[in-house]
Amino acid sequence: MKKWTRRAFIGAGVLAGGTLVLGIAIRPGNRASKVAGLIATGGETVMNIWLKIARDNTVTAIIPHAEMGQGVHTALAMMLADEMDADWSKVRFEEAPAAKEYANYSVAKGFIAGNANFPKFLVETIDGIFLTAVKSLNFQITGGSASVRFTGQDAMRIAGAAAKSMLLQAAADTWKVPVEELVAEKSIVTHTGSGQSATFGELAPAAAKVKTPANPKLKSRDQFTLMGTSQPRLDIPAKVTGQAIFGMDVQVPGMKYATIKAAPVFGSKVKSVDTHVTTSQAGVLKIVNLGDAVAVVAEGYWQAKTALDALPITFESTENDSLSQAEIFSRYRKAMDTDLAEGNLETHFKSGDAAKALKEAKVLIEAEYQLPFLAHATMEPMNCTAWVQQGKCEIWCGSQNPLGVKAAAAELLELELDQVIVHNQLLGGGFGRRSETDVIKQALLIAKEVDVPVKLIWSREEDTQHDFYREATLSRLKAGLDESGLPVAYSHQFIFKHHPPEAADIPYSVPNQLIQFSSPPSHVPWGNWRSVDHSTHGFLSESFIDELAHAAKQDPLAYRKKLIKDHPRLLAVLDLAYEKSNWGSPLPANWGRGIAIGQSFGSVVAEVAEVEVNLEGKVNVQRVVCVADPGFAIHPDGFKAQMESGIIYGLAAAMSGEITIENGAVAQGNFHNYPVTRMSEAPKIETYIINSDNAPGGAGEPSTPFIAPAVTNAIFAATGIRIRQLPISNTDLRVSIRQTT
Repeated sequence: MKKWTRRAFIGAGVLAGGTLVLGIAIRPGNRASKVAGLIATGGETVMNIWLKIARDNTVTAIIPHAEMGQGVHTALAMMLADEMDADWSKVRFEEAPAAKEYANYSVAKGFIAGNANFPKFLVETIDGIFLTAVKSLNFQITGGSASVRFTGQDAMRIAGAAAKSMLLQAAADTWKVPVEELVAEKSIVTHTGSGQSATFGELAPAAAKVKTPANPKLKSRDQFTLMGTSQPRLDIPAKVTGQAIFGMDVQVPGMKYATIKAAPVFGSKVKSVDTHVTTSQAGVLKIVNLGDAVAVVAEGYWQAKTALDALPITFESTENDSLSQAEIFSRYRKAMDTDLAEGNLETHFKSGDAAKALKEAKVLIEAEYQLPFLAHATMEPMNCTAWVQQGKCEIWCGSQNPLGVKAAAAELLELELDQVIVHNQLLGGGFGRRSETDVIKQALLIAKEVDVPVKLIWSREEDTQHDFYREATLSRLKAGLDESGLPVAYSHQFIFKHHPPEAADIPYSVPNQLIQFSSPPSHVPWGNWRSVDHSTHGFLSESFIDELAHAAKQDPLAYRKKLIKDHPRLLAVLDLAYEKSNWGSPLPANWGRGIAIGQSFGSVVAEVAEVEVNLEGKVNVQRVVCVADPGFAIHPDGFKAQMESGIIYGLAAAMSGEITIENGAVAQGNFHNYPVTRMSEAPKIETYIINSDNAPGGAGEPSTPFIAPAVTNAIFAATGIRIRQLPISNTDLRVSIRQTT
């Protein structure tokens, strides 16, 4: 997800010098009336924008995030229901509509203000400021591992607690008893003294008229009844029975199919194409020239695909037509060298005098690392169904930002926002890819040319070759060690900085640091890839610290422990990883263990990988021990699933993930040359959770950055070969194995 900057808010007069600057108080208040027409049916009472209560005592949580396998609909519903003391068996969920009232102000607030504690009398004003901002930006994003730690904490829990307070007050007013004498439990309010009781459903109409408390009291951890338990996920039954609807499953009466072929070199345009439909093109209805791509509309997908493949299309030449992967990295090196020589490198972090400390160090260690472009490779192909009619349009898609889709459609078609309807579906994988609107815009432009709904489906080749890619990067690291082998200086220059801003930080105590970056031009489109900049820096810093440990002739885990002695959360995960992985115990020949640790999206993670390098030089990752401190795991089973998912996703990238550029275009085209981890290749994964009661952290991304260095560090332990360039499959390990056998 694209992160806001603190600078933008300073410019708007919201934050200055760490002090809140108040103008007119913007208070969101209870916005139930603004969304009632969107979410309420059949006599349901909307308590606030996050929940409604039906007469039959059903509580429905309105979740402002997309479900892409991470279980967010269940976790957020649990947070709301727990604070409300609702009967979980009567709790349902709905995904929030693409409406400005559901812009994710809590996510923006969390990323910009962090865990800042504002005075209670300012909370509503602060929330109002962020709500106003995200409405203007059409920001309804699911990403950045933000759903539970920001929306859950700052919206769903508060909404549940506020609704409970309103229900209790309504009962007190009705029964003429002190509110302190009332108890809410399993969707029933009871006055023990008089024996009176009523369901939430019975009390809801009166409760909705009670003023919403701005700062309702939240439960302490020992009062939780749902949070911290692994309730069955609400989205699973429909997925098991096949009733769940993803974007690819959408069927609209009269719908036709389209597929597309974009210019192979990014930035190129269509030079010529015959858009005349002939009688020999069976089932083809329309050929559309979109300027940078050509689409075919037909009765079925295969008819459209066959016709498109046979269509003679020529594309304009560009200055990048002869560009190769080697040339790209050559340009990166030249840019870094020039920026370094001319003092143009931008500074990410500086402490002490790294240059001086490096010169005076007892031992100097230097290394260069290289990482490739990566595609998202979502299991569900990119798709969108669109119907453009007179003065309005409807869109069926799976998006990580449905309000952003709505705004993009309105701008493209020159419509008002309320003339665009977005039906967001389940996502068959997101990983950042489905935060973009390129496919939606293509579907709309195609649908404009016909008078029926059109489902645009990208082929796997189109998906692989026209993604928004994780950036390829080049990294140069230096460290100076003292007599004891510990680092006194750390220098790092790398290519490209995106977000989160702390991704390039190291968790280790090194007094003199200089971390810099260069931003050369690139024609390859960049996009958010799972864990974003952490996915690169996790590998870079955790590989290099391993190099320092071995140069110092010290155990890599013990070496890290010395350098994080002032970080109790890191020490705790490292100690548990040591215990659970049986670190230091004997392994078979040609096996090795590797360790990697760090903090990512608010969670602290340690991973130990056990690998075997066989006689053919093939790497088999046998076991991964993951220890994570997310502050508190709301849904432990779901959290473990996300840790495993992030490890498998990162493992695919580490082992074989590589997008290469040939003649200006992506060379890979499908899973045969951009492979992902197969079930038979998946290691045994053990996940251990530490509930430290620190500020809540994320789950979807924090495990991804550390699997690659854990594996490559294990390979070094097994073979003595240090891998500084991913993917691992590009390194020939056979020589080392022959030497050791």
